[in-house]
Amino acid sequence: MYAFDDTRLEKLDALREAGIEPYPKALPVHHTLADVVAAAGELPDEDLQGIETVFTVAGRLRFKNEMGKAGFARLQDPSGRLQVYVKKNVVGPENFAAWKKLDLGDLVHVSGRLMRTRTGEVTLKATALRLNAKCIASLPDKHKGFTDGEQRQRMRYLDLMMNDATRETFRRRAAIVRGTRDFFEARGFMEVETPMLQTLAGGAAARPFVTHHNALDLDLFLRIAPELFLKRLVVGGFERVFEINRNFRNEGISLKHNPEFTMLEFYWAHATYLQLMDLTEELVAGLAVQATGKSAVAYGEHQLDFSTGWRRARMDELIAEATGLTDPWDVHACRARWLEDHPDAAVEELPTTSGKWFELLFDAYVEASLIQPTFVTAFPTEISPLSRRNDVEPRIVDRFELFCVGREIANGFTELNDPVDQAARFAAQADAKAAGDDEAMFFDHDYVRALSYGMPPTAGEGIGIDRLVMLLTDQASIREVILFPTLRPE
Repeated sequence: MYAFDDTRLEKLDALREAGIEPYPKALPVHHTLADVVAAAGELPDEDLQGIETVFTVAGRLRFKNEMGKAGFARLQDPSGRLQVYVKKNVVGPENFAAWKKLDLGDLVHVSGRLMRTRTGEVTLKATALRLNAKCIASLPDKHKGFTDGEQRQRMRYLDLMMNDATRETFRRRAAIVRGTRDFFEARGFMEVETPMLQTLAGGAAARPFVTHHNALDLDLFLRIAPELFLKRLVVGGFERVFEINRNFRNEGISLKHNPEFTMLEFYWAHATYLQLMDLTEELVAGLAVQATGKSAVAYGEHQLDFSTGWRRARMDELIAEATGLTDPWDVHACRARWLEDHPDAAVEELPTTSGKWFELLFDAYVEASLIQPTFVTAFPTEISPLSRRNDVEPRIVDRFELFCVGREIANGFTELNDPVDQAARFAAQADAKAAGDDEAMFFDHDYVRALSYGMPPTAGEGIGIDRLVMLLTDQASIREVILFPTLRPE
């Protein structure tokens, strides 16, 4: 059980004995603190005194200064802060007694009229005041602030209360999600919801969380991606669909990974991966302007340019450029190049196929260098089990990944809609899983059955909302853009 401070519990008893309910029922609030400031505008005090409107607000007490039979307070609500002036002969003895018992952190309900102090600050001169909810926990020291990263993430309620920058980050996140939704709806896409609990974890190469349904006596997986269900909808005739929702992957935690994260996935019939890249540029450039007011966004030491015209480069060309390999498709050459830099590597654990070498070399030599928005294309077919083969070069697929400041932001491709080819690739994935690859896909028989009814030529993409928000709020850690990230218990 939570251990309350005895001294603060005594304060609750004292309030009740004085006839002050520390947790009263709600009273109506008619204005935000920002409304009050806006109503005052630049008017001088003599004009404000003539305004008959009584403003009714509520906020958290962040500052209090008692001066005998009067005092000043500063309240905070979601819209901002406002100074309040409390005078005994105006609010009356009962209200003033309540004022005297207020502590920092208390939630307060105030009615009053406008005035301006001698220093020119807009102030609400209280005509009524009451306690809205008692705070019986200590706020952080106002000079030291609340800055410890893990504590801020663990006690996000206190972080939001104390830190303007945190509140702004999550306001901006909400605007980005809303802007994304508006973008797709304006282009004829329909928002849908697909299952979080799935009998097969499909749509991505990742390790799933497993749970058990008691009534059906059935193991289920928290979804790693909504892809295969969204494409079933395309088969069914919904040709432009999108979903913004959670995915779950039972993998490591890092500055850019959280086991529970938010993805946008969308599917567009009769389009190709080239059109997806154009659409992605338009989406992100618009969100950058919406979130920051400009298309050039500061991120750490970098100035990221999200205006359109992003670089597009083949994966094999980037690997060759970074490693000096003349032919990254040559497995033996890749192995020799790796051992130059890693002479102590366990050779029996090294990749044996081009696709796996591409993954290893790209991660090691290329990814971190991709600072400005870059579409990486021409992925090997072997590591792209859901993508359509390129018509000219069958060893690659029509796929891209978007990278920025060394992080993958999006993954998109022209979808594989050949059921026979899809069945063969699922079989290869199932063989890899049987051989010990925990991230390989299951064979999804129902999805192959769906494709056998015919899916129109389609392109689809997933964009990591959390990572996109990181870019547009200048945050180095994914935990700073998730309200309640996954943490070890205290």
